[in-house]
Order: sequence, then structure tokens, then C-alpha cells
Amino acid sequence: MRWIPFFVIFSVSFLMAVYILTNVEEFDKRRMALFSLGYLTFIGVILFTPMSFDGRSVYVMPAGVGSVNLHQIYYDLGFIENIILTIPLGFLIKEYLSEISLFDIIPVGLIIGTTIETLQYGLSHVFLINRTSDISDVVSNGVGIFIGASLFLIYQYASEKKLLDKWI
Repeated sequence: MRWIPFFVIFSVSFLMAVYILTNVEEFDKRRMALFSLGYLTFIGVILFTPMSFDGRSVYVMPAGVGSVNLHQIYYDLGFIENIILTIPLGFLIKEYLSEISLFDIIPVGLIIGTTIETLQYGLSHVFLINRTSDISDVVSNGVGIFIGASLFLIYQYASEKKLLDKWI
């Protein structure tokens, strides 16, 4: 029962990969779609299954309902890891939803972080995936998404100005 989220994530990812490979003909769009799908699959597995990643290794967490921290923000290695983990998500949000302003990314990032932590809490109680719901993760996810969106804008500006050709 603990592995149901894992199988759901991989089943949906497999079906999406088949769809992308059979329906997206332009090479650059297909590559970007497959990269996005791979990243989102990795994130889904790390966040919503009993598998965990501590920065050095992947391991299976014991069965449990996890814990909740809504009061204390910890600025530790896990905070930095969560920022790094969500930077590509901010980049992808700006790539696919370019009409969202950088200012609007801040509440979007916090809403996404809150949604992730709420889903972890619910899945921990239903499937015993032993995830901790933490306010620190909400903040770090929001910061990572904002940084990723900012990096996308820098990349977009550099591409339009052909600055990358001069640097490379």
C-alpha cells in the first residue's frame, strides 16, 4: 500500500512520455517536454513516495505518518536542498506560463510549497510514506521557485541580446 503513489507517478509519467514521443514532432519542444517530465517525475518520487534523498543517497523511509512543523523555520542543509530542488520548477513555470510576472511568482511559489506539504501530510496518513510537513519547506520551495523564475528571465534576456554567443 505504501508504494501506490510511486506506481501512480510512474504510470502517469510513462503515459505522458508515450504521448510526447508520439505527438510532439518538433525536436526542441519534444526535448523540453521530456526534460520537464523527467524532472517532475523525479520530484514526485522524492516528495510523494517512501523514497527520500538526503543530498548524498536515496533511501527508503520506514512506515509512519510523519510529523508537522508549523512554527519554526530551520535554515539548515535541508532548507538549501529544497531551494536547489525547486529552482528548475521556477524555470519551468516561467517557460510554460510566461505571462506570470516575477512579482506574481512569489505567491505562486508559496502556494505550490503549501500544496506540496499538504499533499505530503495527507499521503503520509493514507499511505504511511512518513513525510514531514514543514513550514521551512514551504518557504524554501517558494524561494527556489522565485530564483528559478529569475534565472529564466536572465537566460531569456541573454538569449535575446545574443549575449550567450559572446560569452561562449
